[in-house]
Amino acid sequence: MSLVFSKIASPSLRHHLRRLYSTTPTTSTSGDKIGRIADELLTLSPSELSDFSTLLRLRLGVSLISSSSAVPASVSGSGAEESGEAEKEKEKTVFDVRLDKFDAAAKIKVIKEVRGFTDLGLKEAKELVEKTTVVVKKGLTKEEAEAIAAKLKAVGATVVLE
Repeated sequence: MSLVFSKIASPSLRHHLRRLYSTTPTTSTSGDKIGRIADELLTLSPSELSDFSTLLRLRLGVSLISSSSAVPASVSGSGAEESGEAEKEKEKTVFDVRLDKFDAAAKIKVIKEVRGFTDLGLKEAKELVEKTTVVVKKGLTKEEAEAIAAKLKAVGATVVLE
């Protein structure tokens, strides 16, 4: 088991694992099983470790772990309802402006507005507008997205902020 501990880069994680193994009585079969799992984890590539980490967090119901002392919600006793409420409280900060439809008479005005806030030429802007139900601008702040949406609505377009 000391071979497993020596390959762990984080001193704090090594310390916690040593404490866990020294205070928890285990049978030889469970210790062997844990040792096999640890050995298999050490053979994974960095991308496989990243995938495993993501999968484990999803299965345990843990969001991104910012410190090594974080405990899964199911283990700490707090319910899944609390984590759901925390996610609802987070306000969206990045928006996309999606053009759903526009009046046929206002097509030229919509194309001009799209050209105004993008770096597209006349032909590219026309093709973009004609696609409809298309995202015309991505990754905007709330204020920028609302300003663009208001301009497009003023010329007769139906716009949705995503």
